[in-house]
Amino acid sequence: MCGFVGFTNRINDNGEVLESMMNRIIHRGPDSAGKFVNEDVALGFRRLSIIDLAEGDQPMFNEDNSLVLTFNGEIYNFKDLRAELIDAGHTFKNNSDSEVLLHGYEQWGTDLVAKLRGMFAFVIFNRKDKSIFGARDMFGIKPFYYTEMKSSFIFGSEIKAFLDHPDFEKELNEDALGHYLSFQYSPTEETFFKNVYKLPPAHYFTYKDGKMEKVRYFRPDFNAKKGVLEYYADLTDAAVRESVAAHKIADVEVGSFLSSGIDSSYIAEAANVDKTFTVGFESPDGDRYNEISFAKDFADTIKVENISKVITPEEYWSTFPKIQYHMDEPLADPAAIALYFVSRLASEHVKVVMSGEGADELFGGYRIYQEPITLTAYDSIPFPIRRIISKICEHLPQKHGINYLVRRGKTIEERFIGNANIFSVKERNSILKSETAKKAVAPKVLCDRFYSEVADKDDITKMQYLDINMWLMGDILLKADKTSMANSLELRVPFLDKKVMELAETIPLSSRVSTKTTKLALRKAAEKTLPRRTATKDKLGFPVPIRVWLTEDEYYNTVKEAFTSPSAEKYFDTEKLLKLLSDHKAGKADLSRKIWTVYTFLVWYKQFFE
Repeated sequence: MCGFVGFTNRINDNGEVLESMMNRIIHRGPDSAGKFVNEDVALGFRRLSIIDLAEGDQPMFNEDNSLVLTFNGEIYNFKDLRAELIDAGHTFKNNSDSEVLLHGYEQWGTDLVAKLRGMFAFVIFNRKDKSIFGARDMFGIKPFYYTEMKSSFIFGSEIKAFLDHPDFEKELNEDALGHYLSFQYSPTEETFFKNVYKLPPAHYFTYKDGKMEKVRYFRPDFNAKKGVLEYYADLTDAAVRESVAAHKIADVEVGSFLSSGIDSSYIAEAANVDKTFTVGFESPDGDRYNEISFAKDFADTIKVENISKVITPEEYWSTFPKIQYHMDEPLADPAAIALYFVSRLASEHVKVVMSGEGADELFGGYRIYQEPITLTAYDSIPFPIRRIISKICEHLPQKHGINYLVRRGKTIEERFIGNANIFSVKERNSILKSETAKKAVAPKVLCDRFYSEVADKDDITKMQYLDINMWLMGDILLKADKTSMANSLELRVPFLDKKVMELAETIPLSSRVSTKTTKLALRKAAEKTLPRRTATKDKLGFPVPIRVWLTEDEYYNTVKEAFTSPSAEKYFDTEKLLKLLSDHKAGKADLSRKIWTVYTFLVWYKQFFE
């Protein structure tokens, strides 16, 4: 697990510029550094040593030094690929998974990426034809950013590294602000930095003579088979345990995150680690936001150590700006801060942890997935009539009952944009001053291209597909990578595995979601070895008491100060922001997510633009 940066073109002091860019991401790889610089390209690498500690340094070369690699991630099937390549006549210099990429590219060209099982972002520079080949893993576990400015093609693991390049022009992408207010994250290939892009998950590219060509090499294909729940539970248990075993390969100790729910508990038990890590929060609501006691009880059950920390409100709020700096783009998911603290805690004991990300998207775990099959008497009203009622209710104050009527008169494509739906287009445009941000396309337009790819599927599968392509990469995996790497910790996600995905695509809807519960096959599989109360427990993750804190004078005033700042005045109608804040404090409505989304942007903006 590491970080890389690079750029093309001849600039003055390219070695010194590269060094400065590498230093920006030293947290991704504090163990060692490496550079390759010639007249065509500069490649920099920061290493966190996990596999082949003595010989795995980068940039790495093939036998004749014609190919140069920088790589962030882990290839879990590298031993099988290595044996195949040796049989084909390739000679290896070390035992790292990195070298497999070089020889694999020599042997298979761009077909290499379809053979890989793992999490990865990498580039290979061909010194003969001066081309660059790069790729990102099928889920987007590892980040990859790039830009073309002036005559330089710049790329790397984090955007902040670009700030030290003389050709980089820092400018806010106001389109991204419009999208963000609805999704709570940046949902497109564009980023908050104008002309900086994400390489999408499951894509590779070639760059040569100033031209970039991208190709998608994988697309989820939900093709449910027939079978009873017990059958798919057995398959799920076997697939998860095999994936965990593959993800446990390392030359250093591996630990596991642990909340009170099924996902992390299942991984921790299957991995048979020695140490687990948990955080909770101080809150006036007591243990509602603190799962430490549940986690400790479970850790005792499977006879592993649980190391925990209670996060104070003061720690949370004071560390928040630093965390937004590490994110590169604003992310208004309050759980990101919890993930940062549990990563920091784990990094004091281990170099690698496992975590439960991806189980909900693949196996149908979010409670909102139950909505299409949870029918009420209201649903017996013909849809055209419900649609008319929905249109009328859209113009009424958005309260719980009204919102229900609005949603029940819309198709899934019209009402579901993912697990976060913060501001409607009407709401976001009412608080924005920026005309550019107001013109950002509606969330539905961004979702339509993914819905079109599964137009023949049921509504729940459509929701899962959308979340895999947008929410998973934009929110879940962004915070997982950035918070762990901020603490020089490698985070591995066994549910997000090629073979686990192949199974999940075949599980029938009846073994995914029912009106009573979610991810049925996974829960049934977990019940084989986990206490039933853990296997059946509702999802909580790392719950954060933002709603409560925003009613307290200290944090109310902290946000109020941000809402009246010059930055807020520049982009927002501050009077409307203050009304959101005062209405929440007065208990008129729970507006905490809306408030937190705007506040997060302002904190992030201060890190990069003030």
